Amino acid sequence: MPTRVAIVGAPGRMGTVMTALVEASDDFEVAALISSRDSLDDIAGADLVVDVTIPVVSQRVVEKSIELGINVLVGTSGWSSERLAGIKRLLGPEPQVGVVVVPNFSIGSVLATALATHAARFFDSIEIVEAHHASKVDSPSGTAVRTAELMGAARQEIGPVAAPHVDQRARGQQVSSIPIHSVRMQGVSARQDVYFGGEGERVTISHETLSRTSYEAGILVSLRAAREAKGLIVGLDKLIDVGMPTSDPS
Repeated sequence: MPTRVAIVGAPGRMGTVMTALVEASDDFEVAALISSRDSLDDIAGADLVVDVTIPVVSQRVVEKSIELGINVLVGTSGWSSERLAGIKRLLGPEPQVGVVVVPNFSIGSVLATALATHAARFFDSIEIVEAHHASKVDSPSGTAVRTAELMGAARQEIGPVAAPHVDQRARGQQVSSIPIHSVRMQGVSARQDVYFGGEGERVTISHETLSRTSYEAGILVSLRAAREAKGLIVGLDKLIDVGMPTSDPS
């Protein structure tokens, strides 16, 4: 029997992709298509909730899903380690509900983050520049925050990065001591560059999304994992083997 999925944020960019994949799959079927402004009572009766809304709505979707005892897959950006810790507390010590949070469904993006996490131990100068379409409401992106947090965890025994003049607003927002610079403009889909500076050298790890089809494989992996999950799982790297270091702030 197919898993019945309620998609919250269905009219949006990612919601459209998610809906098409669910409808085309033999494993899943659409139980409800809900906008960010609709009542969340409509998720009742679903086997799995997918949240692809906006940060201000996303937490309410997760809390309502936990209240109803329904597993939820979160594809909404903007979940910091502090907010995730609150969800972990809400789930309790022996969780019966699963919450899977995936900041980026692109397998290429997850690989780029894994590479950046490995490299973080070898350079003291690190900065992130991320660019997205003009309608993206949150900044920094969830992917950039996740990348910075993982790099910070990898540097736990080394200490914070060297980031001069961060008292100036133009120097970006610091996450785990790493400055993040956000670009929001027309003509851009999604791109992240992580810059590493050393004596006489520089390394750049880049990932760019050229089409929303890049998310499809990761979405299907995440959907299948979310329907069986218990507790909080953060990141596509937890669902596929990309050789990610064991240090993790979540």
